[in-house]
Order: sequence, then C-alpha cells, then structure tokens
Amino acid sequence: MIPAADLVGQCLAIATADQTIVIVTDVSEASLRWANSSMTTNGSSMYRRWSVLSFVDKPEGTSVGVVNSQSADAGDIPAVVRASESAARESAPARDAMPLLAGHDEAPDWTAPAERTAIDVFSSFTPDLAQAFSHTDQLYGFAHHEVQTTWLGSSTGLRKRWVQPVGSVEINGKREYRSHTASAWTGAGTRTFGDVDMPGMLADLDTRLRWGAEQRELPAGRYETILPPSAISDLLIYMMWSMEGRGAEEGHNAFARSGGGTRIGERLTTLPLNLVSDPGTRGLEYAPFVAATSSSDLVSVFDNGMPAQRVEWLRDGVLSALAYPRANAHEFNSTPTVPGENLILDGGSAATVEDMVRNTERGLLLTCLWYIREVDPSSLLLTGLTRDGVYLIEDGTVTAAVNNFRFNESPIDLLRRISEAGSTRRTLPREWKDWFTLTAMPPVRVPDFHMSSVSQAT
Repeated sequence: MIPAADLVGQCLAIATADQTIVIVTDVSEASLRWANSSMTTNGSSMYRRWSVLSFVDKPEGTSVGVVNSQSADAGDIPAVVRASESAARESAPARDAMPLLAGHDEAPDWTAPAERTAIDVFSSFTPDLAQAFSHTDQLYGFAHHEVQTTWLGSSTGLRKRWVQPVGSVEINGKREYRSHTASAWTGAGTRTFGDVDMPGMLADLDTRLRWGAEQRELPAGRYETILPPSAISDLLIYMMWSMEGRGAEEGHNAFARSGGGTRIGERLTTLPLNLVSDPGTRGLEYAPFVAATSSSDLVSVFDNGMPAQRVEWLRDGVLSALAYPRANAHEFNSTPTVPGENLILDGGSAATVEDMVRNTERGLLLTCLWYIREVDPSSLLLTGLTRDGVYLIEDGTVTAAVNNFRFNESPIDLLRRISEAGSTRRTLPREWKDWFTLTAMPPVRVPDFHMSSVSQAT
C-alpha cells in the first residue's frame, strides 16, 4: 500500500470537484479466541479503508458524492475520485450543506506510517488464562485489539491525523452441577491490555459460578435491581445515540418537549449525575475532530475537521445538550455539538457492587444485557434480555441464581427512578462492544426494574 498521506495527496491533486475531502483509515488488529478451555484461533491482520467525498456547488445548493474503497492498488485512485465526483454531480443538493472548514497547519505526524498491533499485545494476561484452562470449569472467550490510524485531508487545507487503540477481552465460564450448568460472564475494555486484571476477572467469574450452584425460578414483575456498570452502559449508549437535536426540535424523538421545543434544561434525575463525552478523558481518549463519511442528524460530512469537544449531556441530573451538526444548529439557533465516542456517568457515591448488595434486603443483581432493541422511539422504550447470570439477593447476600428475563425499560425513565449510583469505573458494554468500548459507569440501583416476561435464554 502506498503511504496514506500520499494517497490523500494524489486524490486531491487530481480532483476536479469544487471541494474534496479524503479520509483514510489503516486498521491493524490482533485477536485470540478460546473454547472449552483451549485456544482455537489467533492471528493478526491489517487493512485499509478510504473514502473520497466530492462537493459540487449548484445554483440550488451543494451536492455531495461519497465513494468508499478498500483497494490497496494505487492504480484505482483515479477511478474512485471520478466516481465520487460523478455521484456528486448526479445528486440533489444536501440539506446539511455548510461551508467546509479550512486549515493551514499540517499534523506533525502527518507523514508517519500507520501504527500497528501484534499478537504479543496479549502476553500480559495469557499466562494467567492458560493456568485457568487446567481447572474444571469450561472457559470460552475472545480478546481483540485494534489500532486505527486515520488521516483526513481536504482541498481547503485540512491535514489531520489520529491514532485510536481499542481493545476488549471477555470470558464466559460454565460449571457443571448435578442438575444444571451454571453460566457466567465477565469482560473488560482496554487500550493496551497492560491494565487487564486477569486474576481479578477469573476470581469474579468463579464467584458468579459459585452463586449459580443453587437455582430458583422467579416470575416476571418489577424487582429492586442492581445493574452493574456493563449493563447500565449499554442502556445509556443507546440513549446517547438517540439524542438528535433535529428530532427533538421537530417532535420526533423522546427528547421533544410536549408543546414544542426540546427537553434541554429539564431535570431527568434527582441524583447529581453527570453524563459526559470528552475526547481528553485519560484512558478513554478519542479523535478530537470529526471524520465522517456519511451524514445523519447526529453528524455531517460538511463538519469534517470540526473539533470534537467535551459534551455534558447531563449536568447534575439536568439534560444539558443534544447533538447538532452545524447546519442543524444554524437552523435551530443552537450550538454545534458532536456526538461522543466515549461515555462517562459519574456523580454517585463511593459504593461498589458489593456494597450495594450488602445494603439490599431483597432484590436482583444482573450481570449484563443482551439483544437490546427499540420498541417505541417516542419514549425510547427498549427491550432486551438478561444473560449469563441473574442473582437473587436476600438480606444482603447473594443466595441463588434465577432464570433470565426479558426487560422493557426506557433509559430516560430509568434515570428518573435510579435511587442509588455507586463508584464510576471503566467497563465493557456487552451488547455494543463491537461499536463502542470507551465507557466508564457506576453500578446503579433501580427500585422497580421491569422484568416483563421470563426468558428461556441461558
């Protein structure tokens, strides 16, 4: 492959559209997979994806054409550029059209090669994992590390580069008892794997499998429930993805105020909780600029290169922001706001999951959520399943595992009903980890979490 900076330069040099943006991402990844306490596959790979965005000015507005490619052949560059320009000329004017951002400073590492990962990134935890394979429990799992190096260049002078490492490891354990098989899950998000506490993860897994020695059946209903950080992160990620300013302004989503306008300024919880996206959060960093190859009501291709800044979605329990690309912000007299690629909920106490269990007379402790889907966009009602361990708490102690449930909950309504939030820590969302791993959340207590039906899922 030709160097990414050269690819950008060659595309811009032959472009004939009024304006052009080129985005190149080189992806290096490594993975391990194990099943039945044995390694099954491992490997590493590298590939490139790149996009040419052509902008053509017309009397009635600006049209955009986008062509994506994974070709590593420099000979394909002219065809991709011409196809992008042809698409722009044939397209209707874009609703989100705005003047492209200009720049004059080239990133200091603009010409540097892509950063890479390799299979040895997992060496910090594989000895402990291998030792656990000798035990009687059956362990299944997957570890993945990906380093994305992105270049963004434009005919208006932008030359930006960002390196994004993301990783995750998850383990599912199964233990055979005389009458049944107990199943439990644990996972962690990381940038480098040097901070993965494998002994701690395995100890947590062992505790949950021991809790599964006794099983009880419970009916559907509303239960006092402790959601660990992984479970609440999946719900709040979906909420952030739904926080479109235009949808709220036009009355199409759950953030629309009855009677018109948005719910910004409304208190969503009596607890002093803050829900924040911040590209500068240590250990959860993400690109400090927009690099978009398609437009939506969350982000616009016309905003490429715009700074991605700290966003306080909730401040002390009050809804404080929605996502507005520049065109939507201009239309609705609001502030341009870029959706975050990390999500942090804080403002709770120092309590851990264990502390919250000790203070529970009777309730449920979840492990994680699964197969989350939207039921009603007007209220952001979601449904999904519990998975790999729902545990009964009695008099401050976990006494048994219970059956899985289907739940029906809106994260907006859930925020209103949270009665306790604990200490925030890095976590791995089980449902959305393939798209979103940069999260830090506390455990939360909900007095009446709605288990709508019993599930046969394991």
